[in-house]
Amino acid sequence: MVMESSENGTDLSQDDNGTIVEMPEDTILSQQTSVNLVPFIGQRFVSQDAAYEFYCSFAKQCGFSIRRHRTRGKDGIGRGVTRRDFTCHRGGYPQMKLSEDGKMQRNRKSSRCGCRAYMRIVKRADFNVPEWRVTAFSNIHNHELLKANEVCLLPAYCTITPDDKARICMFAKAGMSVRQMLRLMELEKGVKLGCLPFTEIDVRNLLQSFRNVNRDNDPIDLIAMCKKLKDENPNFQYDFKLDGHNRLEHIAWTYASSVQLYVSFGDAVIFDTTHRLDAYDMLLGVWVGVDNHGMTTFFGCVLLRDENIQSFSWGLKTFLGFMKGKAPQTLLTDQNMWLKEAIAIEMPETKHAFSICHIISKFSDWFSVLLGSRYDDWKSDFYRLYGLELLEEFEEEWREMIDKYGLHDNKHIISLYALRTFWALPFLRPYFFAGLTSLCQSETTTTFIQRILSAQSLLDRFVEQVAEVVEFNDRGSKQKQPRKSQKVCLKTGSPIESHAATVLTPYAFGKLQEELLLAPQYASFVVDEGCFEVKHHTQMDGGCKVICVLCEEQISCSCHHFEFSGILCRHVLRVLSSNNCFHIPDPYLPSRWRLNSSSSINPLSNATRQHSEKIQLLESLTSALIAESIETKERLDVACEQTAMVLSRIKDLPRTTQSANDIVYNCPSDLILPEVEDTDGIVQSFTMGTSHEPLTSGKLKDRRPRDGIDITRKRRHYSDSCCGHFEHDSSDCPMMEGDNLNGDALGYI
Repeated sequence: MVMESSENGTDLSQDDNGTIVEMPEDTILSQQTSVNLVPFIGQRFVSQDAAYEFYCSFAKQCGFSIRRHRTRGKDGIGRGVTRRDFTCHRGGYPQMKLSEDGKMQRNRKSSRCGCRAYMRIVKRADFNVPEWRVTAFSNIHNHELLKANEVCLLPAYCTITPDDKARICMFAKAGMSVRQMLRLMELEKGVKLGCLPFTEIDVRNLLQSFRNVNRDNDPIDLIAMCKKLKDENPNFQYDFKLDGHNRLEHIAWTYASSVQLYVSFGDAVIFDTTHRLDAYDMLLGVWVGVDNHGMTTFFGCVLLRDENIQSFSWGLKTFLGFMKGKAPQTLLTDQNMWLKEAIAIEMPETKHAFSICHIISKFSDWFSVLLGSRYDDWKSDFYRLYGLELLEEFEEEWREMIDKYGLHDNKHIISLYALRTFWALPFLRPYFFAGLTSLCQSETTTTFIQRILSAQSLLDRFVEQVAEVVEFNDRGSKQKQPRKSQKVCLKTGSPIESHAATVLTPYAFGKLQEELLLAPQYASFVVDEGCFEVKHHTQMDGGCKVICVLCEEQISCSCHHFEFSGILCRHVLRVLSSNNCFHIPDPYLPSRWRLNSSSSINPLSNATRQHSEKIQLLESLTSALIAESIETKERLDVACEQTAMVLSRIKDLPRTTQSANDIVYNCPSDLILPEVEDTDGIVQSFTMGTSHEPLTSGKLKDRRPRDGIDITRKRRHYSDSCCGHFEHDSSDCPMMEGDNLNGDALGYI
């Protein structure tokens, strides 16, 4: 066992498996507590905050408070935080600190005495649902524990909830004294005199913080700041509304980069309205999404004075105005009925869904006491129901779950079932959500919004500080974009995999690769022409129905995985492999998951839209050319030579003058494909130069045979697909037919 030494002098002698080191005999065991509140190894929580609240309740009943201690991992980096320790507030030892003049500070008294009571939680994933489990717990203290009337005075328990803050603010406006407020709240809550979770000093500090906020001038300064940003950058957009007393009621804004990102990634959006700016008593709403690299993208922000249908309608209508009337395909929010009604009015074509994270976070309050020891089993059953594929299975197993746990008359269960079309995956799979419904993505989004909340100091600086957070996030997204040295590991050796690696971003390719690895576990049976039944090799009944007509590029699966995520499912990939299809048809590699999804085609050009099919065909042809060429050095040499000939011929064609109808195709100066590492560990990479630089040196038209051998004899004829699309060859390829190219022009590649 390794002793872990912390930065504040605490030595916690515990490992990840929950081993507890024996303490000296003079340590004090905490007093008896309720069985339902005692942590135990293996206990599960949906989040760090849920575990903290549970341990905090346990500590309060025992007579001490806790604090967050050491972590493993960091938010926003890699897998994020994977381990968290909570310790007694008297753990560790005080350390002397140097003052600004270099002198040691005077020795102040400290409550820390090296107490080793703690609880450790580790992040695990069961049923593809991340959760936190208790892996170590010790409740042995080396100090006296406080009595019930003393523990409530610890700073950790002197907290004022948002509801209490609102009531205190209302009492202050009515002219009540602080003592009158406290007495009235004691009567409302039915607690004894002096037993509120906060003291008179806490209330006075809260009121002083409200007085330090200039509620009249700060909103005016915020509008002035938005106007200043608009003058500096005309693409910055904002709008606001004043009430009858000429005071700020609502304000919304977005940045130029956010509008551009929304064009490419605004198909699936989260509208988070679960936070408030308490000092200004305004609700904060944030629009975010996910880009082609799986990074959180910021679309807009809104501050609302009231939480009602009219306020939400104003915010949604203003957001649509920023985005030129383009509504998202899907919108994910918390379970707010006023917001639900506003979305139905302002975005009738948008599929609205509730975030499962916000629903799950309430389970502990709703069901833990009611179900007792069966609570964990019920959660497992709920997660399994949530992830089912078929509606019939969901309805049948929901009834069985209600019967099993006797929840027929529970109001929360009745409400969940009535709103099942807003949260259950069997009802959401036919709609595209870009992975936003996953708990991992929800945690990433929450972390991003927490950064925005940390920026709330003065309201007039809030817009600029949010812009800094957005800029920092954009820089992180750019760092995740593929570089020349980035490797993509191929695990299956499938041509489908190697082709997809050259088209999709590493994030999207990783999702597809997960399905490819599982595809061989499924069996495919022909039911009818173009119709297949695919089921796991251990299944005797059931399975998914796959429609696959390659000549018409028509592919669908009853699991709706592609419609839901934009990534082909394992069932379809199994059918493609069984039918000797070596490339995924172009329509099933969505542009929003491609490497060049953000700026491939200029959306302002009408001619571009008219030729979009040919441009997509050219992209597919290029991808197929590269995938086939990198197999051998001979293929690569022929590809470079013949591509240079075609490029030289294109340059000889006359150019038209620039006009509004010209085709504008924004191609990067260097088309850099990621390095591909096959299963043998051999790294393959390919880089194409600019369109103005030939790929080979010398004059191609005067080429001479090498070593006296006619080069035309070295050309190889291929009978398989010429452009990645099947059911035709190079003689009737639509790409060659449309541009009068023949086999000689392309070198039979």
